[in-house]
Amino acid sequence: MSTTEALPHDTPPADDGLWRAGWYRFAKALPSPNFGPRPAGAQTDLIVLHSISLPPGEYGGDAVQRLFTNQLDWDAHPYFQSIRGIEVSSHFYVRRNGDLWQFVSCDERAWHAGVSSWRGRGNCNDDSIGIELEG
Repeated sequence: MSTTEALPHDTPPADDGLWRAGWYRFAKALPSPNFGPRPAGAQTDLIVLHSISLPPGEYGGDAVQRLFTNQLDWDAHPYFQSIRGIEVSSHFYVRRNGDLWQFVSCDERAWHAGVSSWRGRGNCNDDSIGIELEG
């Protein structure tokens, strides 16, 4: 059991060298504006894995980072028109080469799961960590 698991849910973990305020030290931090507070009493006990590439089937560019930070050029590719204006984020994004990006503190609610439910609970964003895998 880690130190943070042993703490009451409303007690923020101390800086342990790996984590600071929900940010992982070894991830490239690129803060997204697309997040919010977790509801009172939310227990972060779910990981949601996604597969993403932008445009679909293309890898290695910076479109995912731009999407999660509201900087995507909607006119840069025809596919982007179908998602124009969407505001989404994830806690983490893992590139095919192993690079790790973080967009939202794990203490906050990222906007990755949309309309969702798991184990009888709605809105999985409330109690999950979102991890996007490139492709």
